[in-house]
Amino acid sequence: MSLPTVYPLSALSPELKAALRERTEHCLRDIVGANITTIYGISAPSLSLFRQAIAGKDVKEDPTGIIDFRQAVPLTDYGRYSPFIAKFFCHPRKLSELENLLAPGLPNYIAKSSSTTGNKPKLLPKYPRRWSATPSSFAKRLHLASSGKAVHMFSLALRDVLDIVGEDGEVVKKIPVCIGSCGGTRTVENWPVETDSTRMGTTMPGYVSPWATGLITHHQSFLLIHALFALSDPTVERFLMTFITFFVDLIRYVHENWDLLITSVRDGTIPDIGHIEHVRTYLQANFRANPERAEELQNIGPPLDRPGWAQRVWPNLKTVVCVCSGMFATLIPKARSVLGPNVLIQNIGYGCTECSIGRMLNIGDTETFVLETGDHIEFLDTSRALVQENILQAWDLEPGKYYQPVATTEDGLWRYVVDDVIQVTGFDPRNGSPVFKFYGRKNLAIRFSFAEITEAHLVSVIRALSTEDIAEVQEFTTVVDLRELPQTVGFFIEIIGDIGPGATAARQKAFEALVRANEEHQRAFDAGQIRLPTIRVVKPGTFAEYRLWRGESTNAGVGQIKVPIVLSKEDQQEWIVERVIAEL
Repeated sequence: MSLPTVYPLSALSPELKAALRERTEHCLRDIVGANITTIYGISAPSLSLFRQAIAGKDVKEDPTGIIDFRQAVPLTDYGRYSPFIAKFFCHPRKLSELENLLAPGLPNYIAKSSSTTGNKPKLLPKYPRRWSATPSSFAKRLHLASSGKAVHMFSLALRDVLDIVGEDGEVVKKIPVCIGSCGGTRTVENWPVETDSTRMGTTMPGYVSPWATGLITHHQSFLLIHALFALSDPTVERFLMTFITFFVDLIRYVHENWDLLITSVRDGTIPDIGHIEHVRTYLQANFRANPERAEELQNIGPPLDRPGWAQRVWPNLKTVVCVCSGMFATLIPKARSVLGPNVLIQNIGYGCTECSIGRMLNIGDTETFVLETGDHIEFLDTSRALVQENILQAWDLEPGKYYQPVATTEDGLWRYVVDDVIQVTGFDPRNGSPVFKFYGRKNLAIRFSFAEITEAHLVSVIRALSTEDIAEVQEFTTVVDLRELPQTVGFFIEIIGDIGPGATAARQKAFEALVRANEEHQRAFDAGQIRLPTIRVVKPGTFAEYRLWRGESTNAGVGQIKVPIVLSKEDQQEWIVERVIAEL
């Protein structure tokens, strides 16, 4: 039975505002009460004024502690925490020095961020959730999404394992270092690193492929093996993954390796592909010959040859769950062409390595979220100075305005500025929580002297270009194009099908979309500061190839490999220029 559509309110009633405030402040009191007694809480210079203000108070009960927090705790960034987090990577790793470091106890895992822009990854300890009302993490939402067979495309591979030792030198806990989706899944499923060997050959209930599949670290091999087990099982109901790019890449690899995969299904043999030797034995033990299924698949044909292919292969397929908003939204039409009209594409939710922030407001709407988190989220109006004095609370927000989230988390972050921008669109009529859309990454922008071009601006250009008359854009990225003066925005696009008859107007259309986003572009153009945007078409499969290349060259974790919306590194730019086949 479908759920009724929720329509956001434009303003909060007094009752909803009071309920939102009480819920928010209760969460903050719990977090502060637990984390102020940690090593960071009692020693961080940034909290010195706050410690003075709350001296002698029970911050879990005294309402003035909330006022003290808002007045005395400054904005922070990763640099405030990195000296403390570095203690996890010193030897020996003594329990006495690491217990209660940022939050009570020891972390379940240390999450490693994706470093999409090429910067050094952040390492963020993730502790057990303490507050009983903490909403489900992304991993738990996926785990509880529904019953039935699912293709779980989440990496379970670890980047490191940290041994924490007691006074006697014996190991008291092993803490994995891994990407966030890996750590979250392991935590929810209760898969400690100590017992990994017992699961290698097991296919977990509701899963299609054996547990060891998650330990493949090569992007293409990871997807091909998941595809092989999925193709062999006609009862699949769901695909679960981090980003929609995983599904699109999987489909391309299936198309390119169709005969190999069909032969494997028919013969019951794991194909001879690279980077799987460490798990091949476990994969083979769970794979059986199925000539009848191979014949079914052969009659259907490869995925890019007919629309709606997926529902012919998996008649029970209902849902694909993944991150598919913002810059990833351009891939939805490609996924839809393979899935057909009846399979729901559902967004996981909105969050970052630092914290989970929101879930979908309505299941079928991949762009609109409602605030739901076990952490404390405040906001900064992006039109004002990003300083402590300008922090706003959830009930102070105005629909239509843009904000940066500020997170105080159960994991020990204090007023940490999240490098995203969201646009508030209203309030949930059920509980008053802010409703919003993801607008873009703050640090993924092109900055000219006359204007900043944000991720949202770039996505709006692609939407303007992606028409039958010009080209159906599947994926894109950008650079600052300095091949000629004046400089401009340079787009690299991968398209579906052929370039249309209206392509000669593409650069003008792109420019008009930029002007609609910010009229300063027109003034700059008139003043000779910028020329029309450039648009170069790359060969089919370029973006999938990029993810493979970056995964191999940077040893990035499967599940983290994304194409940045702006290519700032010289090697990235050189790589994609080599794959240009046309310029509009």
